[in-house]
Amino acid sequence: MATTTATITLASSDMMDNNISISNTTTLTDAGNDTGVTKTTGLGRVTTSSISNVVLLDSGATGGTEAQSAVTSGKVFIQNLNARVDGTKYVTLFMNTVEVGRLYGGDWAFFPWEGGAGKDVKIKPSSTTDTTLEYCVFY
Repeated sequence: MATTTATITLASSDMMDNNISISNTTTLTDAGNDTGVTKTTGLGRVTTSSISNVVLLDSGATGGTEAQSAVTSGKVFIQNLNARVDGTKYVTLFMNTVEVGRLYGGDWAFFPWEGGAGKDVKIKPSSTTDTTLEYCVFY
């Protein structure tokens, strides 16, 4: 059985009167059972200079390196590799047509994803200068 774990740690926050430290680790499993994920798309990188929607994960694709049709359930990692600078260069993240949030330079997201027709993961950069993202799906 494959074992892939993800860990997040929030430490030394001074947003409250007392310092806070939170750490959590989980084993990534297939949907609906305790079987560990066994596959990955591998770490990919995309650079775009378009301010139009870009399909990052095409759940209907059937061939090539971007094929995602086999992913029925997975965990997605996406990171905006651009420098934070002044906060104006970000990508808006969509699950099909629903806006999920923004990833500013250096920001990342890790979330569950159910693939299938009409369930693409899309991005929309805020700038026409190059925007580079890394991404990976564990499934």
